[in-house]
Amino acid sequence: MLMTSEKNKPHPETAELREEIAALDTELTETFKSQFSVSPFLSRKIVSFQGNKDKPAYNWYKYKEAFSASLVEYFLGSYNGQISGKVLDPFAGIGTTLFAASSQGVPADGIELLPIGQEIIHARLLSEREMVSGDLATLEHWITSLPWKERPERVSFSTIRITENAYPPETVEAIERYRGALQAENEKIQTILRLALLCVLESVSYTRKDGQYLRWDARSGKRRPGTKAFNKGEILPFDAAITAKLKEILSDIRGIETPTTLFPVNRTVKDIRLFKGSCLEILSTLETGTYSAVMTSPPYCNRYDYTRTYALELAMLGLTQAEVSNLRQEMLSCTVENREKGLLKICPQWTPFIEAANQPKLLQTIYTYLEHEKASGTLNNSGIPRMVRGYFSEMACVIGECARVLKPNARLFMVNDNVRYAGVSISIDTILSDIAQSLGFVVEKILVVPGKKGNSSQQMGTYGRVPLRKCVYVWRKR
Repeated sequence: MLMTSEKNKPHPETAELREEIAALDTELTETFKSQFSVSPFLSRKIVSFQGNKDKPAYNWYKYKEAFSASLVEYFLGSYNGQISGKVLDPFAGIGTTLFAASSQGVPADGIELLPIGQEIIHARLLSEREMVSGDLATLEHWITSLPWKERPERVSFSTIRITENAYPPETVEAIERYRGALQAENEKIQTILRLALLCVLESVSYTRKDGQYLRWDARSGKRRPGTKAFNKGEILPFDAAITAKLKEILSDIRGIETPTTLFPVNRTVKDIRLFKGSCLEILSTLETGTYSAVMTSPPYCNRYDYTRTYALELAMLGLTQAEVSNLRQEMLSCTVENREKGLLKICPQWTPFIEAANQPKLLQTIYTYLEHEKASGTLNNSGIPRMVRGYFSEMACVIGECARVLKPNARLFMVNDNVRYAGVSISIDTILSDIAQSLGFVVEKILVVPGKKGNSSQQMGTYGRVPLRKCVYVWRKR
């Protein structure tokens, strides 16, 4: 035991840096003491995808990084009369902000980089605006007759390295027949059939989305030596999975006709506009002072790689290995493989934003600590310091641009998580709020989600458990 404790005992410089970070963190947290409050409404369910599980259309596709439509409705209701114009979500995901705002009569713009999010939003818009009775009859035919089982045409689909052999052989054949049969339909039906296919890929595969990666069932034959065998449970047959999803989608679309469902009678879908690409590229092209609110949840600084988590879907949409790799680099820096983006090449006017990210002493001390741990070989991935630095620099540019495109006194609502690396907690909430203050915002509230989350098993095993805050920030443009 003595040898273990001596081994884990921090180097004097490491201990000194940790103490300095703790002191600076306490000091910065104290400056926002009056803004912090625990909000009973903001449960983990409301600020996550869990809150959408029972909501028609929102629950078609399991996008684990989404927050709930109820959260959007809550803030629209809480600031009733103050959000009368257009809303912006620069990290639109599958469009929760866009559709929830639209359902309340508020037009919305979204920016989304991932093709899976773009595809889901496109399909939902089409289902709400353009489906006619003949289209519904065609979907009913697909549910009752399973036309792909009788069609000889098969359309293969591409794979990338991490999706090879992801499905049982009989499922591959069924998917190829399904893709072949849908080509006989009109564009609207093809879009809905593709949507259903994307929604069931995980359930018919050997994989399960698990944090930073796809976890492989032992039945795939991909078990790594020395690892515990994983069984995801039932792997659904393709025919059963796709017909169940099509029934769900068709039922929700038909619900437009009844007042008791998601879409009331005579509901007018307000304008929804989607910009496809990175918000770092698109935000600077938007007109100044045009939005009455920003509601968003950026990728967290937690090493999650969306291009791996959603690899099945990206491959099914036809992306090549090179395109997926390029997409990973376009994402906001949230994974250790992200390289420096050259922000001033994207927009030369961002110098004040980048300088704002370099001001917090707490943040600079965290950078010093992470580089020290990297140099000493104790950091579990050498890309973490670059990722964290990139995250805050890029988020400062996003915050600065949001301040520019918002109307005076308009608010930004942001869901985000604090994180922990090498035993040091990084208070994303106070650091970003500090940066926001220097870029034209007043920090009105930092709403704390009741119950704090834990750390990774690796962090807890080495450094002990330290609960981390999850918050919703409410900033008002000065």
